[in-house]
Amino acid sequence: MHIYIGLPIALLAIIANSPIFALIGGIFFSTVLRPPKNFISDATGANLLKTGIVILGLTISFSTATSLTSSYFFYISVYVLMTFFVGILLTKILKIDYKLGLLISSGTAICGATAMAAVSQVVNVRPKELLVSIGIIFLFNAFALVAFPIIGKNLDMSFEQFGFFAAIAIHDTGSVVGAAMAYGDGALDTATTLKLLRTLWLIPLILVLGIFYKDGNSKPQAPLFVIFFVLAIFIGTTLNLGNETTALLKVLSNALILGALFCIGTQIDIKSMSAINIRNFSFALILWLVALIFSFLFIYIY
Repeated sequence: MHIYIGLPIALLAIIANSPIFALIGGIFFSTVLRPPKNFISDATGANLLKTGIVILGLTISFSTATSLTSSYFFYISVYVLMTFFVGILLTKILKIDYKLGLLISSGTAICGATAMAAVSQVVNVRPKELLVSIGIIFLFNAFALVAFPIIGKNLDMSFEQFGFFAAIAIHDTGSVVGAAMAYGDGALDTATTLKLLRTLWLIPLILVLGIFYKDGNSKPQAPLFVIFFVLAIFIGTTLNLGNETTALLKVLSNALILGALFCIGTQIDIKSMSAINIRNFSFALILWLVALIFSFLFIYIY
């Protein structure tokens, strides 16, 4: 029965081309209809999102990607390093559990739940710490998906400015892409390219942490789908795809991304949300507010 309700909700979100509706629809499906456990797995949303992003890469020219990378690499690198080390400093000041602080700092600086999951494998955190961290970040992602397009329009940001803003200030790739889609197609290419550039900082982070923590459970995986995204840009540019083909690929990419947001919404875990306490939430919120200040400064400077 659940599939007959969940599928129309996801299809409506795709038809409406609404990232917000997709995420809220997923949350409604999970919390109100209560499907069986693992009815939609974590991997389903992640794989749909990665596939949608790679297909989007086919529609981005190599010249656009290199121009964005060369223009924003310095700012993204400074943002990642400043946010991460401010997070570590706040962890000590607020007396947050160090491993929990490390998880939230990594997620805020780089790529949300993906970074936290990778770091958790290196530093050997307790499952509860990871669940609490992901729960907090999920709340921020849901808020950003709704609020950021409104903020961007009130500040009269251009598509490129908003793409940069979303790429560095929102935690998870899904919400970055969703917010950019809500703002306008012109912001999507910039947001996706720069967000994946930011995600690459996960590689040096886990390598450095691996030097200091020898008791991790398993070797974390590098974000390989970013490599496929870059390859897709090369392929799309080489084939010189026409306007009609590019438009069809963008429709397909959007549908997969919206489907992914619906699946991500279904992964809300009431148990992990109830485990969030005021101190941990306040720490994550303060760090995110600092990160937002950094992002506004970079937009103003650039």
